[in-house]
Amino acid sequence: MTQINAYIGFNGDCRKAMEFYKACIGGELTLQTIAESPIANDCAPAMRDGILHSSLTKGPLLLMATDMVGPDGFIKGNNVSLSLNCSSEAEINDFYAKLSVGGKILDPLKVSFWGALFGCFTDKFGIMWMLHYDKNQQI
Repeated sequence: MTQINAYIGFNGDCRKAMEFYKACIGGELTLQTIAESPIANDCAPAMRDGILHSSLTKGPLLLMATDMVGPDGFIKGNNVSLSLNCSSEAEINDFYAKLSVGGKILDPLKVSFWGALFGCFTDKFGIMWMLHYDKNQQI
């Protein structure tokens, strides 16, 4: 089943924000720091304590967040993306080809370091999309 979830960008406050949302909503919170990831050496030392990826789950609810920012930097108010979790490789390729037309590719569709097919772009209306398909994970 294909799902769209909110993905929020923070500027160093991801851990605090997600811990706050957990206190308010409940559920299970996972946090991965930049230092714990394969991209740690590609980032400035000051960034390594930042959150690369976090997720708060409670039943069907999934809220994701990061301290990573796009190439234009952090812009408060424009820091929410749509994460589209796809159900097949054909589906992710189709959505990527159609939704990215006239937009700006930020991360081309490819197999990511965590093993899933992933791509990121801003569509022609300025909406940030992150497309994800992991053939080993049921969504």
